Amino acid sequence: MTGELTTEEQAVLDEIEEKNVDFLRLQFTDILGTVKNVSIPAHQAEKAFTEGIYFDGSSIEGYVRIQESDMRLVPDPSTFSILPWRSRDEINGGNSARLICDVHDTSTGEPFVGDPRGVLKDALDRAAEMGYTVNAAPEPEFFLFEEDEKGRATTETNDAGGYFDLAPKDLASDVRRDIIYGLEDMGFDIEASHHEVAEGQHEINFTYDDALATADNVATFRAVVRAIAAEHDLHATFMPKPIPRINGSGMHTHISLFEDGENAFHDEDDEFNLSETAHSFIAGVLEHAPALAAVTNPTVNSYKRLVPGYEAPVYVAWSDRNRSALIRKPAARVPAASRIEARFPDPSCNPYLAFAALIHAGLDGIESDLECPDPVRENIYEFDEQKREEYGIDTLPTNLGEAIDALEDDDVVLDALGPHIGEKFVEAKRSEFQDYLVDVSEWELDRYLEKF
Repeated sequence: MTGELTTEEQAVLDEIEEKNVDFLRLQFTDILGTVKNVSIPAHQAEKAFTEGIYFDGSSIEGYVRIQESDMRLVPDPSTFSILPWRSRDEINGGNSARLICDVHDTSTGEPFVGDPRGVLKDALDRAAEMGYTVNAAPEPEFFLFEEDEKGRATTETNDAGGYFDLAPKDLASDVRRDIIYGLEDMGFDIEASHHEVAEGQHEINFTYDDALATADNVATFRAVVRAIAAEHDLHATFMPKPIPRINGSGMHTHISLFEDGENAFHDEDDEFNLSETAHSFIAGVLEHAPALAAVTNPTVNSYKRLVPGYEAPVYVAWSDRNRSALIRKPAARVPAASRIEARFPDPSCNPYLAFAALIHAGLDGIESDLECPDPVRENIYEFDEQKREEYGIDTLPTNLGEAIDALEDDDVVLDALGPHIGEKFVEAKRSEFQDYLVDVSEWELDRYLEKF
C-alpha cells in the first residue's frame, strides 16, 4: 500500500460524500463462492484504500490456519456501487455502498494465493501473455419460492409459468422488474429478462464484459436477486436442482478471446465462422471437461441437474445448432459477437474459479494445438450407448465424487486453481460428497422404512 490515494480512489471518496453514503460493505468470496463482507463507516474509506482492512483469514472457508490468520482486504475502486435496496431505506436516510476487494497476505504483502479473484486474475494474465483479452457473459438462472409463516424458504413456486410466459401465469414479472432496476442502479447493462422453462424459474441476462468484471457481476447479481426477492417476501435460490423431475438452473457461459482489438474467435471463411483459435479453445474445454465439472458444477445437487431429458448437457461434444451438446456456437450477427457457449456450468459455482478453469482449459487447447472434433448436429439425447461410442462422445461425471477424481487427475485444471485452492477445494468437496454418501434421505425413508 502506498499510503497515497489514486485518482480513481479519490473519485470514490468524492462520490461517497456526494451520494450520502454512510456505510461501506467490503466484499470478497471464500473458495466455495460464498460472498463475505465486512461493513465499515464511510469515513473509514480513505483508510481502507491506503492501509487496507484486516480480518481473520482462519475463519474463512479454504483460507489459512489459525497461526497464520491475518489477511488484508484491498478495495478495488472500480467496483464501487450504491446498494439499491439500502438506498431505498427510509429509516436512517443514508445509503450503503459496496466495494469488491482483493485479499493480500499480511506476512508477505503480496496477493493471497487463496483468493479466488486472484486466481482469475492469474488466468487473465496468462491469456494476456498469449496476446489475448477474455470476454464473458453468463446466463444465471434462479428459482423464486414462497416463504412460510416464519420467513423460511419453501419449495412452493410463486407461479405456474413456463418459458417466455406472460402474466397471469408469470406472477414474478414485477419482481424481475425491481431486480432489473436494482441491477441497473449498480451499473449493469441488462439485455433481457424472461420466465424460464420450469415453474418459478427465471433468467435475467446482462451484457458481455471482460471476464473479471463479469465474475464480479455474477457475485453481485446473486446478492441483488436474493435481497430484492426478500423485499417481495420470496426466497430466490441459485441451487441447481431444487425440485426433482423438472428443469434445473444453469449458468450458460459465453466466452470469446480478443487479440489487438479484433475477435480472435471469428473467421468469415470457416463453415461455422470460427477461427482455428476458437476450434482449439473448444478442443481444450472438451478435453478437460470432466475435471472442469468439479469447478463449474461443484455441489452434490449439481449432478441432479446434469441428467438427460431436462435440457442440461451431459455429453462431451459441441454443436452449432442443438443444445444437447456441452458447447454450442451461437449465431452471431457481427464478427465481434462470435463466441462459444459453455452450457454445463451452474450458478452454484464460484464464478472466479469457474471462469479461471474454463480459460486455462481453452488456452491449453490453443497452446497444445488440440484438434477440435466435428460438431454433432443430431440430438445426442436420442443416441444409444453404441452410437455415442461410434461418435466418440464421452459423458460428464455422474456425481461430485467422480468429478473430484477427474479434477485430481487433471494437472491443467488443478494448476488453474493453484496449489493452495486446489488442495483446499478438493478437501472441502471430498468432505461434502462423503457427508452425502452417509446421509439417509427422505426418499430412502419413504421407499424403504415400512417396506422392509
